[in-house]
Amino acid sequence: MIEIKQIPSDEVDALILNAELRSELEPYYDESIAKVETGQLPLGLENEYLASMLAWETAPSLPIYQWFTPPLKPVSPHRMPEKELHDALWELIYRLYSKQIVLDFTDHLSDLELYLLICHDILPCREKMLERRNGFLHWDCAGINENPELWLTYYATTQQREIWEEMNEKMAPYHEDPPYSRDLPGDPG
Repeated sequence: MIEIKQIPSDEVDALILNAELRSELEPYYDESIAKVETGQLPLGLENEYLASMLAWETAPSLPIYQWFTPPLKPVSPHRMPEKELHDALWELIYRLYSKQIVLDFTDHLSDLELYLLICHDILPCREKMLERRNGFLHWDCAGINENPELWLTYYATTQQREIWEEMNEKMAPYHEDPPYSRDLPGDPG
């Protein structure tokens, strides 16, 4: 007599979901997906991973200002009094944070410079607009790759400065305290 093993319904549902996710990901299949060995994960984690991949592949790439309803269109800062500019800047910072965007390395910028950076560089930048993000989108406001001296001057630790000096065989710029200390909301992770 053959014994039939009953599979719990939640496992059957997870297997069905797995097949559906794999089927939906098929049009996006490339070497980056092929290298992922999802079979090494428990089925629930594999499904979460596949769902996040599908969300990424199908998410629209939009200018960040269009992530907001209505679209975020800050006013020109040039005619604002200093206090009004400061308040408008912090409103922008918290609006970006509400979409899981954090600003890194801002303490070398004045309020006006940071406001303009947000308006001219961040808000028009096209990024994937995910309904649910597992993490935060970090915006490097110092341009570390373009201007390592700025990062070295204001933000690098002693150890990071020493590593940079060894790699580049020259002295790092002298450390300075950034002129505009801010306590911005950050990635809690």
